[in-house]
Amino acid sequence: MERRDFLKRSILASGATFIPSFLKAMELVSLETLSAHKNVIIIQLSGGNDGLNTIVPIGNDIYYKLRPKIAKSLQDTIKIQDNLAFNNHLKEIAALYDQGEMCVVNNVGYPNPNRSHFRSTDIWHTASGANKYINTGWVGRYLDANCTNPYEAIEVNKGLSLALKGEKLNGISVDDPRFLYKNTQETFFKGIATNTNNSMLTEDNQGYLYKTMLETYSSAAYINEKQKIYKTPIEYPKGKFGKNLKQIASFINSGLATKVYYSSLGGFDSHVNQVGQQDRLLETYSKSVGALVKDLKKQGHFKDTLILTFTEFGRRVKENASMGTDHGTANNVTIISGGLKTAGIYNEVPDLQNLDANGDLKHTVDFRSIYATVLANWLVVDDKAILNSAFNKMNFV
Repeated sequence: MERRDFLKRSILASGATFIPSFLKAMELVSLETLSAHKNVIIIQLSGGNDGLNTIVPIGNDIYYKLRPKIAKSLQDTIKIQDNLAFNNHLKEIAALYDQGEMCVVNNVGYPNPNRSHFRSTDIWHTASGANKYINTGWVGRYLDANCTNPYEAIEVNKGLSLALKGEKLNGISVDDPRFLYKNTQETFFKGIATNTNNSMLTEDNQGYLYKTMLETYSSAAYINEKQKIYKTPIEYPKGKFGKNLKQIASFINSGLATKVYYSSLGGFDSHVNQVGQQDRLLETYSKSVGALVKDLKKQGHFKDTLILTFTEFGRRVKENASMGTDHGTANNVTIISGGLKTAGIYNEVPDLQNLDANGDLKHTVDFRSIYATVLANWLVVDDKAILNSAFNKMNFV
């Protein structure tokens, strides 16, 4: 990687001081115009969430036989249908399902699954095959092909995930807009920004840094003021994840022209004493998403918002000796929106009688079919060009 490319990627990923132009192109656009577009919120449950204890195959003897200690009992679930139920810590999610605002896609994965957290995450982020290595993410390629500004994809975090990195454009990471503004008002930063002229904006590394700082300075005050347009009356759970989703709701309800938002909740690598740990995390996820949806509904933006939740792989069907589960393969993916065409259970429940040679679930849906559907049917762009191949579309949107 050339030094200039390295600087570009590092600056865009920092999420603290050096964030390029956020919204300068939006300064003359009305709030009404900005509020009209569809957007996607991507949530990653990092660490490999156990799908079988999230959406539980109740009544399946194999499930209880292979998980004598960690299986969710019937009274610890919220029934969906005769053979499927939500973990009882997903009350807000279950309510969205009952309202016809959620779709569950079972058995999602990819051929030749990889059980490494890092590699499998890269595969999901890049939408590549298991044996192919690429350095751009599927959202980054969406930016390259369809967008002109990095702010059209925002990760609410301190770093930028591979999913949002393109060849020409990267998304941007923002942890706290007010902190960004405060940094740009420091004497050193402000002095450079206010004294930079066109002759300094050359194509070399130094010129690129000047340009980045100038754009940061010119946009930081704007985004800080813009996000003040909407102050939520909704109470979110305390903690980082709740704060992140609250920030995303603020961006959407304030009228940012961002199309894709990204956030994550970690801690799902449950090799030991899984049940309590997973239940706490799922409750955090459920309450936070419930608050987000309530917030968006209040402002009329839920019908134009799609929330896609995934994890890099599922867990082994059989519990281990430490009351946990080891790395597995296929899993469920959920889609939440006020604009779904098809809600409910999208496909067949996990087949525990037909596991692979390692005792893992077999995938029947390629995760890239979900991406293709979101790109083509929701964002209305050329999914084949972005995913580098054609994948079957689904009808949830």
